[in-house]
Amino acid sequence: MTVRLLLDENLSERLLRPLADLFPGSDHLRSLRPGGASDKDAWELARTAGYMLTTRDEDFVGMSVLQANPPKVLWLNVGNSRNAVIAALLRSHAADIENFAVHEEHTFLAIGFYRAGPVR
Repeated sequence: MTVRLLLDENLSERLLRPLADLFPGSDHLRSLRPGGASDKDAWELARTAGYMLTTRDEDFVGMSVLQANPPKVLWLNVGNSRNAVIAALLRSHAADIENFAVHEEHTFLAIGFYRAGPVR
């Protein structure tokens, strides 16, 4: 199965090039909706065109739980990381992303940088 990512406006278009070999056919929301898109429009575009919505916006996680899938949501908990860091993270989780794509019951996948909570 080929996973196609739709990068949300909060991610750079420059991420497409280093991911093209793993996620061919991926695109960026700004190239498909140059004037911008609401969350609802982004959701609908990803749903109808068969993309996995890829974002740093946690609101889409909530939408995925309430509205189910498609589209599936790939939530990146990466803060203000550089493009190279985000691309490396996505590349290192490519197998996880592909596995997530085929499981119908899963609505979102969170990947990123997590810290352990304080020890009490």
